[in-house]
Amino acid sequence: MAGSNGKQKTVRDMILSLGLIGIAAAVIYVFIPHDDSAPDIKAVDYRVELLTARRAASYPVAAPEGLPAGWKATSVRFQGDESDAWHLGFQAPGGQYVQIEQSTQKPSEFVDDASQGGEATKQTEEIAGRTWTRYTGGRYDALVHSGDGATTVVAGTGSFAQLTEMAKSLKMA
Repeated sequence: MAGSNGKQKTVRDMILSLGLIGIAAAVIYVFIPHDDSAPDIKAVDYRVELLTARRAASYPVAAPEGLPAGWKATSVRFQGDESDAWHLGFQAPGGQYVQIEQSTQKPSEFVDDASQGGEATKQTEEIAGRTWTRYTGGRYDALVHSGDGATTVVAGTGSFAQLTEMAKSLKMA
């Protein structure tokens, strides 16, 4: 019977060890803070990049003026060496994303990149004196305008109403 007593101690010790590990894990879980809410995205000031882009680009660079409260600029870049590529990203009211993209790159490639696979629809709309074509089916829905020496894309996860609101606010300079 000496052999079975040793096996019982081993099993009992394993169960006690697992119980202690479980208690330690529960204590750690309770005392380590965890927040499941979305992180607060910091706003960026894009004025310097906008002035730089407007001086360097071969086309009138688009930027919003007069957007209502709730729109927050989150990203900006101008790459003069890559087809005068202009990017300005916003967090729209409700947490959706809307971006303005402009470039002198070949329109079909540029729109595909900016909308992440969107396809042109037959639907166009007149917004602020410009004709915009709707693109859907990609990661982002988009409104696309070609003219003034560049292709302008307003795209994102936002609704077409939000994309239209952004397109209405664009001033080209």
